[in-house]
Amino acid sequence: MQIPLSAIAALALPSLLAACASVPDAPASPQEAYWSALSSHCGKAYAGRLATQDARDADWAGKPMIAHWADCSDGRIAIAFHVADEDAHGGWNRSRTWILTRTGSGADTRFTLKHDHRHADGAADAVTFYGGATDEAGSAGAQDFPVDAESIALFTREGLDVSLTNVWRVEVDPASASDAAFAYQLTRANDPTRLFRVEFDASDPVSPPPPAWGW
Repeated sequence: MQIPLSAIAALALPSLLAACASVPDAPASPQEAYWSALSSHCGKAYAGRLATQDARDADWAGKPMIAHWADCSDGRIAIAFHVADEDAHGGWNRSRTWILTRTGSGADTRFTLKHDHRHADGAADAVTFYGGATDEAGSAGAQDFPVDAESIALFTREGLDVSLTNVWRVEVDPASASDAAFAYQLTRANDPTRLFRVEFDASDPVSPPPPAWGW
């Protein structure tokens, strides 16, 4: 007996709908994919190291480092950056927290990166809450943050003219990636020789450290 095509279609439709329902929606823009990847690490911590060899960063070489996604919400992610330092309180410098925020949605999403610097007693450093904002779409795995006007004013006031053309980059893979990595990088638009980069193995979580100073 030949089954009518209309009947075959009716039988197949529920299966097709179920298959479609099981496939998660893809991010609508590189920015949404980036934020999704960054958010996938919330609550986790990863070990890292200095990945560059600029002589200006010699004091960082060989020191254990940890990046800890210490505080997350829909619009803000705070990543504490801990660096082993035998001269610091408790053997670790816990003075730095990277704060990423997002505004807008879809292709109009923009991100801001700020550096929260504290002393061991929690007091704000004289040079704190500087950073920049994205001015283009970037990609699902990396966003660049050119220095903003507020930070330029701060650097000028504090005599840090070398930092007036800073560009920061934050790279991230989703936590589900087998070889997931996370990286923070600094370059300068007026100095092609300047490169500071730290990299973390985001595929192998470690125990979260104590809170960053002031947090």
